Amino acid sequence: MKKLLLPILIILALPLVFQSTPTEILKLKTFDLLVKQHKPSGNFIILNITEEDVEREGGYPLPRERLADIQLEILGKGALGVGWVISFPQADRMGGDARFASSLGYAPSVIATFENGKGVYPKTTGTVIKGPDVGGLQSTGIKQNYSAYDKVIQGVAIAPTEVDQLVRRIPLILKNPTGWSASFGTQVLKTLTNTPTYILTTNENGIQEIAVRGLPPVKTDSLGRKWISWVKTEETDLQEMNVNGKFVFVGVTANGVMPQIATPVGLLEPHKIQAALAESILIQDSPYIPDWSLAAELTILLTFVTFVWFALHILGITWGIAIATLLMIISGGLGYYLINKGLLIDVSWTLISEFITGSIAFYLRFRQQYKLRQQIKKQFEHYLDPRQVKKLQDDPSSLVLGGERRYCTFLFTDVRGFTAMSEKLEPEEVTKIMNKALTIQADTVKYYDGMVDKYIGDAMMAIFNAPIDLPNHETAAVLCAKEIQDKIKQANLGVEIGIGVNSGYAVVGNMGSETRFDYTAIGDAVNLAARLESSTKEVGEDIVIGYDTIHVKNFSDQIILRELKSIYVKGKEKPINIYTIVADD
Repeated sequence: MKKLLLPILIILALPLVFQSTPTEILKLKTFDLLVKQHKPSGNFIILNITEEDVEREGGYPLPRERLADIQLEILGKGALGVGWVISFPQADRMGGDARFASSLGYAPSVIATFENGKGVYPKTTGTVIKGPDVGGLQSTGIKQNYSAYDKVIQGVAIAPTEVDQLVRRIPLILKNPTGWSASFGTQVLKTLTNTPTYILTTNENGIQEIAVRGLPPVKTDSLGRKWISWVKTEETDLQEMNVNGKFVFVGVTANGVMPQIATPVGLLEPHKIQAALAESILIQDSPYIPDWSLAAELTILLTFVTFVWFALHILGITWGIAIATLLMIISGGLGYYLINKGLLIDVSWTLISEFITGSIAFYLRFRQQYKLRQQIKKQFEHYLDPRQVKKLQDDPSSLVLGGERRYCTFLFTDVRGFTAMSEKLEPEEVTKIMNKALTIQADTVKYYDGMVDKYIGDAMMAIFNAPIDLPNHETAAVLCAKEIQDKIKQANLGVEIGIGVNSGYAVVGNMGSETRFDYTAIGDAVNLAARLESSTKEVGEDIVIGYDTIHVKNFSDQIILRELKSIYVKGKEKPINIYTIVADD
């Protein structure tokens, strides 16, 4: 089972290492669910040019003279600046470009330009690099604004999609053949702080952060992308114009004018996405994916999956499932904590991997337990009472290879005169008699909750107090011996039984190899029980009991014993005190 852990870890790690599409989508959806929702900063507002506004103004596009009036009205209402998330690639047919361009210079203002893939790139200004000159997200070229706006601050309003075609990360800068170009969001920061430059901090992995003087540095991924926290920014329109003390993002919401872009919170127009970006930049614990995220995710996965595997492997099914569940809760909580601290470290695949690993480990452990239960049943069903077999199946821990030191009572039986009987009778008849005699003995042992350990020809060995704990096992063994004798006589089989009983410590358990073993007992107390059975002929008694069996405080008072003359047995220097049962009247 341990050998399977390494290949399982490798297989589970592959989707993260190679950034497979399903795991990437799962990661993104997890972030959507868990990224902390913040309140709007209060520094921004969205101004929508609505369907009603377009109809009122006589259709779209609105004349640039009218846009100049809107710009001046916004500023007159106390706005800090204006971001027009609208491009102006052609000249105004009514000649209003000069006035509109002039109005944009009265306060911090930015107009948008959009990518079109034509290979024309925005001007490169104000980029300072701290660290190696690394690559970033490549620009595909822009649709330039009309020349009247060349002196107006412009930014690329880009919103690339992820593998599931949703917008979540927006680059703050773009790489092009002539250098770097600031995005719309970065240009907004620059205008608000009246700073002509921005600083890229880089390392060998890529971009780390972007800083504009006067504002906290903005952490990004290695491509300079900022994760968006979809803050619900306050909105207004041309009729309300509630813009005092705020930077205004202007865009068109009229049907069919601006494309709606899919985001985790629904379809949004470009100016609303740029407003969300601006809000995200100001959030203290703003979420971002660090360049070491993959290493962190792999470490978390490998650590927790390993713990789950060994929990189920070492602790057993019940405790293993409990600990594995706790580990899943801890790993999920860790991911939630990190994400809410702004570190987008995904644990969703870790949770799935824990479940997969736990399921495999559970199946293997269950199969192992099932095989062990079947082995226990096969090994003991003929030698133990079914209730005892069930106990062993429920708790097989005592049946480990090698056994344990345990105080038990041992009972040996032997058929007397077996050789003489074999000479007189046919083999089939001898077999029938022996099977009957052994069945009587085995059933009686089971009745008294003992275990038939083995048959040795016409002899039998039984153990009391193993593998199941048996209080007063000494009494049970002696009563069992007496009942065996009574039943053998009642059966009138024509045979006599000699029985030896002794108690003491022995090593009891599974003896053999890991693939083939037998449950038995080994020790001096076992050997003495066999010697006592052999002495029954010598002392002329059917049952001989050792001193250690009857010399206990809880020995039954329902049995009357008689002490016999001490005997010497093989392997003992001193004589052994022995007893027998007084026959019933």
